[in-house]
Amino acid sequence: MEEFGFHMLLYKNRIVITGGTGRFASSLKKVKTKYSIYYPSKSHLNILKERSVSNYLKKKKPKYLIHLAGLSRPMSAHNTDIKRSIDLNIIGTANIVKVCEKLKIKLIYFSSSYVYPGKKGGYKENDPILPINNYAWSKLGGECSVKLYKNSLIVRASMTEKPFIHKAAFDDFLTNFIFHEEIAPKVFRLINLKGIINFGGKSQSVFKFAKKYNSKIKKISCKKVFGASYPSNTSMNLKKFKKIFKK
Repeated sequence: MEEFGFHMLLYKNRIVITGGTGRFASSLKKVKTKYSIYYPSKSHLNILKERSVSNYLKKKKPKYLIHLAGLSRPMSAHNTDIKRSIDLNIIGTANIVKVCEKLKIKLIYFSSSYVYPGKKGGYKENDPILPINNYAWSKLGGECSVKLYKNSLIVRASMTEKPFIHKAAFDDFLTNFIFHEEIAPKVFRLINLKGIINFGGKSQSVFKFAKKYNSKIKKISCKKVFGASYPSNTSMNLKKFKKIFKK
């Protein structure tokens, strides 16, 4: 009965966003929206402590939670410190799911396009998945717990911050990169969806994407860096995403 009473008190215009100090969150903060949004610090909402998550959400009573918190870069950290990768991306996400399910809060989880096999590109949301690296495995681990909760949306994203921070880019690796600031306004139009959605920009090489904004960027080969067998086409089919924004 306590959870039912809490659900009746949820504020329809309230959103809690974890990872509020992260790169994408900084772009979301600039978006004008009808929602009241809260960006708790780790000291207020620690995803590694289920009680901390529960206490904060019971206090704020949001209708939605957008889960951005976790470990992304450096990618090497997911190889050298797998405990941290597991804690932040898998266990932390599981804690979020457990509390959202208990309190009936809609959960939107940001995953990665790297969960797809990366062999042929053009992946649809219902295509088979096979993560291309440890980072992607950790994000898929988070997806597994989110998928158990029906009042949720998994966003498989391909995005990066502006300006492009690297001095060189792969000319033989295809993806759907788009800058955070360009795609941030679209997030709040997705929050009532359920299931899985691909989220990104035009399918192209990383080099071609970066070259538009930095004419001096150097070209490098993914195959030479990682080997000929390394997956190099994680591009996604965005028909579902585009259909939403045609309405």
